[in-house]
Amino acid sequence: MKLKILFLFLALCIFDFSNCAAQQKHTFDIKDGFFLYDGKPVNIHAGQIDFARIPRPYWQRSLKMLKAMGMNSVATYVFWNYQETAPGVWDFRTDNRDIVRFIRLAQQEGLFVILRPGPYTCAEWEFGGFPWWLQKNKDLVLRTNNKSFLDSCKTYINKLAGQIKELQITHGGPVILVQVENEFGSYVSQRPDIPLSDDKAYLRAIRQDLVQAGIDVPLFTADGSNEFKGGTTEGVLPTANGERDIDFLKKIVGEYHDGRGPYLIGEFYTGSLDHWKEPFRRVASDKLIRQLDIYLKAGVSFSFYMAQGGTLFGFTSGANYNKKDPIQPDMTSYDYDAPITEAGRATPKFKAVRDEMARFITGPLPDIPSITAPIFIPRIRLNKVVDLFDLKEKIRPVVNDTAMSFEDLNQGYGYVLYSRKFTRPLQGDLVLAGLRDYAQIYVNGRFLAVLNRADSIFSCAVDIPASATLDILVENMGRINYDAEIVHNLKGIISPVIINGRTISGNWEMYRFPFSHPPDLSKLRNRNIRDHPTVYAGEFTLVKTGDTFLDMNSWGKGIVFVNGHNLGRYWNVGPQQTLYLPGCWLMKGENSILIFEQQNAQKHTDITALQAPVLDQLRK
Repeated sequence: MKLKILFLFLALCIFDFSNCAAQQKHTFDIKDGFFLYDGKPVNIHAGQIDFARIPRPYWQRSLKMLKAMGMNSVATYVFWNYQETAPGVWDFRTDNRDIVRFIRLAQQEGLFVILRPGPYTCAEWEFGGFPWWLQKNKDLVLRTNNKSFLDSCKTYINKLAGQIKELQITHGGPVILVQVENEFGSYVSQRPDIPLSDDKAYLRAIRQDLVQAGIDVPLFTADGSNEFKGGTTEGVLPTANGERDIDFLKKIVGEYHDGRGPYLIGEFYTGSLDHWKEPFRRVASDKLIRQLDIYLKAGVSFSFYMAQGGTLFGFTSGANYNKKDPIQPDMTSYDYDAPITEAGRATPKFKAVRDEMARFITGPLPDIPSITAPIFIPRIRLNKVVDLFDLKEKIRPVVNDTAMSFEDLNQGYGYVLYSRKFTRPLQGDLVLAGLRDYAQIYVNGRFLAVLNRADSIFSCAVDIPASATLDILVENMGRINYDAEIVHNLKGIISPVIINGRTISGNWEMYRFPFSHPPDLSKLRNRNIRDHPTVYAGEFTLVKTGDTFLDMNSWGKGIVFVNGHNLGRYWNVGPQQTLYLPGCWLMKGENSILIFEQQNAQKHTDITALQAPVLDQLRK
């Protein structure tokens, strides 16, 4: 009977906690082993939705979905490299970058906010959230007690705090918790070469920067429960990612938190990340609900990772690696097999979670928001076709004795075409040991081979006649976002080009194709050569708009812009064979599309958009 009364008390607190979110002047503390909202014990039931991965017009819809799933809080990453768009250029207002708007919408929907600002985030995001240009500072060492790095982190934290400190619950906002770094304990275990004292000093410095910047809500860390030794710091609540054993959770948190809780599962996994060339992974609903039931009955707080995964639009997807594969690029879709789909729709998993939560919450849950059905676009004509080698002629190259990295070229993302003319013939193996990451090789415009870091293919035979031109188109497929190799993240060609054992130097021309926006094709001739990298463009008219999914099944590899929005990468190896096109980015009337097709193994005249995604079709 006492246990039932305790559950009822906590449920009432949870209900009050959720529904008081939009009011003013509340308190949120960690004390006596509890989360305390206005002095009363509460449990956190959160779901992660990263505002950068959801189109801004859909933010409120996603937050309503979260509320309808029974959650009282939303967790969200803040990606440093998404807010600092160029060195010293900060954007907290345009498109998906308006963090203040997202937090206010969460408050409007009766949700509290858990901020996860890094400065390192992982999250399958490009470079784990770090700006690519940090690597240009040779004195800077990532994720350690290094002055240059900490100075950069401090600038970021101060800029971010300037946006969000008035949104903390202590100032009338909905932000109740802020994370210090992210999964740092695992990095400590991956870097035994760094003294633990340095690791601890770094973590203390990040905590101090947050406090000095005006963060006055409770702080927390998030790590695997076996990584607390390196990932915890004084005065900060440790939370355990993925821990299923309640007894061990309480033991390990108590060990690093004065023998008491509260107990929060920082990441309660609803699905899994996905790489190109690997099967799409799923987590069964019944397995998820069994664990959820354990947490709810034990009074353990949790945050679903992910509640809605969204999309790694543009060039925001990162990469992992293992002993076998030097790089495992992350897919564009971050659907994650989450309860809410990439496009914001409820799944059977969502409904199972909602039903389970309803057993522990007093009062009815909000209705599930209705969403307009996806649309089918039978044919989008592509009436403009431009050869990339023609587009190259409109660009002034950078000339250097050796091939330069993207970073040395002051380019973060996209492609670079490395070109060199040979006065004398040369035959033998072309070796690009420093390829980062995907290259197509041409001699006098004739396609020879693909070299690919993901497959550990770094060489091919070449036969270069006198007065011939060697072209190497290199794609950055996303910087590594996790593990020790995050400190080795240059892109392009980062070591000498070798042919027949000889280093090729002198007169390298490098043409930059960052594709930060769609290129202007208006003054270029139509030309479509098979196996040449090619830009296709067209217009299409809609009488109604809605979400849809571009069918990339017959295409090779590349990126797509619609109405100026970069939808991300496609690659026919799968398992993803469609690209999500949000309906909020479409217009009634005329719309534009531009596709950069790198391989162009077959010529195209049109493209179709489907009513459902295809995320699980691998090609061998």
